[in-house]
Amino acid sequence: MGEIAELRYVAAFNSPFELGVRMVYLLNSLQPIGADLQKLVLLDYAVVYSCDLGGPTSLHTPVPYRGSEYLSRRDLIAQGLHLMSTRCLVSAFMDETGITYIAGEAARAMVGALTSPYLRELEERCRWAASTFAGMNSREMTEKFAEQGHLWGAEFEGAEARMSQWQ
Repeated sequence: MGEIAELRYVAAFNSPFELGVRMVYLLNSLQPIGADLQKLVLLDYAVVYSCDLGGPTSLHTPVPYRGSEYLSRRDLIAQGLHLMSTRCLVSAFMDETGITYIAGEAARAMVGALTSPYLRELEERCRWAASTFAGMNSREMTEKFAEQGHLWGAEFEGAEARMSQWQ
């Protein structure tokens, strides 16, 4: 008998592919500048949870402990950037400051060609995040997010209201 093909579970959500697609949209919105990995991680949080930062309605439903997502997505974003770079959707260059990622030559075509409602919402959030945070470095963004109680405190949102319900 022939070999049985191995079936693998391929995650659709929170996968390098999903995060790579978000990075293409984000980098496309940042053009002509790019961003390093740390800034892209912070911008991804801003895109997904834009309402937390005074922006439009969040792209995804805000969940408890979402601040920890910021930390867990770094490796997935790096993998997604690599994946998208294999298709000319993301480019990278290195200089004395480190690695900067920019939209690849095929990024604009991809963003223009895909028209699902989710991807149009993603494009809108990416434009908002780019216009709001492009001029900040990673340290400034981290400070701003922390001032607003995000990244390390999002899980405590509404804690007072919940505590009063329990009393």
